[in-house]
Amino acid sequence: MDRPQFYRFHQGDRVLPFAPEEYDARVKGLRARMEDAGVEACVFTSMHNIAYYSGFLYCSFGRPYGLVVTATDSVTISAGIDAGQPWRRCHGDNITYTDWARNNYWRAVMSVTGEGSVIGYEADHLTLAQRDLMEDFLKPAAMVDMAPATMRQRMHKSPAEIALIRHGAQVADVGGYAIRDAIREGVREIDVAMAGRDAMELEIAKRFPDAEYRDTWVWFQSGINTDGAHNPVTARKLQRGDILSLNCFPMISGYYTALERTLFVGEVDDASLKIWEANVAAHEYGISLLQPGASCAEVTQAVNAFFAERDLLQYRTFGYGHSFGVLSHYYGREAGLELREDIDTVLERGMVISMEPMLTLAEGQPGAGGYREHDILVITEGGNENITGYPYGPGFNVV
Repeated sequence: MDRPQFYRFHQGDRVLPFAPEEYDARVKGLRARMEDAGVEACVFTSMHNIAYYSGFLYCSFGRPYGLVVTATDSVTISAGIDAGQPWRRCHGDNITYTDWARNNYWRAVMSVTGEGSVIGYEADHLTLAQRDLMEDFLKPAAMVDMAPATMRQRMHKSPAEIALIRHGAQVADVGGYAIRDAIREGVREIDVAMAGRDAMELEIAKRFPDAEYRDTWVWFQSGINTDGAHNPVTARKLQRGDILSLNCFPMISGYYTALERTLFVGEVDDASLKIWEANVAAHEYGISLLQPGASCAEVTQAVNAFFAERDLLQYRTFGYGHSFGVLSHYYGREAGLELREDIDTVLERGMVISMEPMLTLAEGQPGAGGYREHDILVITEGGNENITGYPYGPGFNVV
């Protein structure tokens, strides 16, 4: 039996989140950055960059995946266990590597890059073990970290990306309303979360009938569980007067959107209402600051001052917002576009960013709990467009 190191297994019709021209434009932009950096071949290993430049979102399960881009080729590298699915879901060529011999992955990569090239890679993703193998197999003349340059490219959204993100925000709204309808005393967090997740997945399938469906989720938290933004769902039962945190995360072809809201079950006490209204006011103020020409640090300092004037800044636990695009809770991050004191990126038209102030008061204090509102804003020529529709604040969210 002939047992090849790698081969091409192309079958079926190709289905991608965007038109081929969208990926052509992205790869063209990448090649310009490669030329500026003197890079002859990029070897991407992260889910976010492979998905951004090719459309293919891999499922690793302990196996390496890649995308190799040269001046003439764009080739995804996938494992034999996936058969023809990576080719159907990628733009460009695809090579399948086999596991008949160790490191056939790198032999497949080398078939595109050759030996002795200047190799671009992602220093924030490539492990030390895989870097050693890259050097052993590709024998690069030099290695250049292309992660910062690709992140800067991903921060600027195309019209097609913004259209998909807009759909995602609308799907998140659907999940939010389903969650609100499911809230009542005695119901478990997990039951409410499932209602929101199911509603969003059905809505995604209706809007995108040719897509792959995975990774959509809900974090629905109550009481003390609201203290952290990323606390997992539990079986805690809702009680009257509980503070709630609604967090909907629809995933469409690797693109993340979010809806996050503070709610209360049945009633809200005066101390909690005061904190909630202050956080809503900070949210609205922060949205007004998201203008082209403003830096992330400037926006952050202004919201900090808003909270400090109300003696609330000590309850802030993290930054006020972040970029959107190809990212998830387990891959991807455009860290150069976050609303933090140490980020000096200037907002520009076509960027997409959230405003999501959060205050956390410890148990035993009046108004204890975590308060967070989250909207998605598209930066426009003259300001921003809020693409989140679900209402925030006490007027709608005391359920």
